[in-house]
Amino acid sequence: MSDVAKLAGVSTATVSRTLQNPETVKEETRQKVFKAIKALDYMPNVLARQLRRMETKTILVVVPNIENNVFSQIVGGIDAVANERGYKVLLGNTNHRVEKIYDYIDHFKQRQVDGMIVLLSNLPDPVLQDLANEFPIVVTPDAKATVEVSTVTLDNVESGKRATDHLLKLGHRRIAHISGTLDITSSQDRLQGYQQAIVEGGYFVDHTLIKEGDFTFSSGFEAMSALLNTSVPPTAVFCASDEMAMGAIKSIKSRGLKVPDDIAVVGFDNIKFSEVFEPTLTTMAQPLFQMGKKAMTVLIERINNEALEEQHFIYQAELIVRESCGVIFR
Repeated sequence: MSDVAKLAGVSTATVSRTLQNPETVKEETRQKVFKAIKALDYMPNVLARQLRRMETKTILVVVPNIENNVFSQIVGGIDAVANERGYKVLLGNTNHRVEKIYDYIDHFKQRQVDGMIVLLSNLPDPVLQDLANEFPIVVTPDAKATVEVSTVTLDNVESGKRATDHLLKLGHRRIAHISGTLDITSSQDRLQGYQQAIVEGGYFVDHTLIKEGDFTFSSGFEAMSALLNTSVPPTAVFCASDEMAMGAIKSIKSRGLKVPDDIAVVGFDNIKFSEVFEPTLTTMAQPLFQMGKKAMTVLIERINNEALEEQHFIYQAELIVRESCGVIFR
């Protein structure tokens, strides 16, 4: 910059102003500066400029497992807004190892990123609260009500209830539920919605029909196998994720049974493979891309210290009816 200023016959402050706010510099002076820049092949040091402003234009997204289609769709929405607003996205994949998130927190505390979006963090409440008090943070799609932090979530209770209600309306009475890991809020809420629908339908909740999975295909297969081994197997099952629903269908087929003729299945998430799986999967569709976009928009507002009219944003899922529970049970 000093070389450009010397060649153009202006101060370094004028060169800086020409680069950042050219409209504030006289046309003649601007042309001198641009001519000198071209002659010297000068490239502004963007990183140094950002460091002086104490900003990096980079945000960190902490993901439990990047292979999970749910998280990748949310990250897609985050990245879309980030690109529009001039931010870069760093991805921190913990691979379900909670201790790894502390490495990413160190980057955050050293101001190597401007903000952080946490997807399904198992951080202790006090740790997450301390971070939220000091730095711009948004949590999505799973958040605890015990922590004061900006959140973008789904109404999982209502979604679980609607999925179960659909099976009740088809005539099913012995409906099972394969939950996600019950140490996270979304799994607890989907289970609550399932139980609420059963009770409001005038039936008792049979806890032998509730099995805990971990959102994976294999856990859905194992949980469904256990349900089929009971003395009176269910006629329908609501699974807390599409991957578990696909595992459940695989288990049902392995016993020589048909879906939905013998057992109806409803999933959750509406991942892309659900509409080409055999049979195509009835599911609760989360607006994952939109939730990612909202999370990034809220984070930028937090970074810029803008006053937020709302702290928590709750989306609704849509019931997508396909072949896996497409017939009325008799």
